[in-house]
Amino acid sequence: MRSHTIIRLLATLIVFAPLASLAAADEPTNRPVKFARFKVGEQTLFGIAEGDKLRQIEGSIFGKWQPTDKTYNLSEVTLLVPTPARQVFALAGNYKSHLNDAEIPPKFQIPQPFLKPLSSLVRHEGKIILPKDATEEVHYEAEMVIVIGKRAQRVSKDNALDYVLGVTCGNDVSERFWQNDEEHKDIQWWRAKGADTFGPCGPFIATGLNYDDLLLTLRLNGKVMQQERTSQMIHDVASQVSFISRYVTLLPGDLIFTGTSGKTAALHAGDVVEVELEGVGVLRNRVVAQK
Repeated sequence: MRSHTIIRLLATLIVFAPLASLAAADEPTNRPVKFARFKVGEQTLFGIAEGDKLRQIEGSIFGKWQPTDKTYNLSEVTLLVPTPARQVFALAGNYKSHLNDAEIPPKFQIPQPFLKPLSSLVRHEGKIILPKDATEEVHYEAEMVIVIGKRAQRVSKDNALDYVLGVTCGNDVSERFWQNDEEHKDIQWWRAKGADTFGPCGPFIATGLNYDDLLLTLRLNGKVMQQERTSQMIHDVASQVSFISRYVTLLPGDLIFTGTSGKTAALHAGDVVEVELEGVGVLRNRVVAQK
């Protein structure tokens, strides 16, 4: 090979190497990455978790991004709800272990999503506030939360994972009296599952995992109360995304709480509840009474 040909090849590699790096960043689901949305002073930033530090990124986690040389200690930032979501969905009855029936009832043989208001979301280390008129039956519900990565409208199950950025931890806090009491229950779950702070979410978005086989654990004051793998979901991640997108267009940053497993129990003022999702991290919140 002539020397000038080698020089041209080297020049091509030098020019396109940064573009190749950026292309990899443009497809974060192809490799494991843990994103965080955080606040420093008055700035709201996105970064990548690196041990006990966050590396700031420039660009958008929903498109092109690349790391910068600026890092922060986790101890000096405030971790926020991982995305500025515009829609929040949650699934009812998506684990057989959470249903009372031995077999899956017909209505749960298709995904059963409902909406949670944006004001229900609360960050890692934020407070879960028990409303003054709530009963003693405000329960925790550990859940994996899907984070939508790009606009999804009527997507097939085969292609649905292409629209998922990653997953995070969630807690679908639920007031069972408002939700289930036959004489007094509300027509909709608007306050039973949508009251302010009833949707803790975070702290990181993890990409590039097998979302359909992760260990999900809830601890109440350090005691394990729920533990099951996401492989036990009745409807997997692709099925949920595809089904919802048939009727409602999903947007980048939207969240889908994927349902809870097993049995749940009440939260009380002073409790500390932790939701841990394999490969993601631990979502921790303290429970307080409304003043």
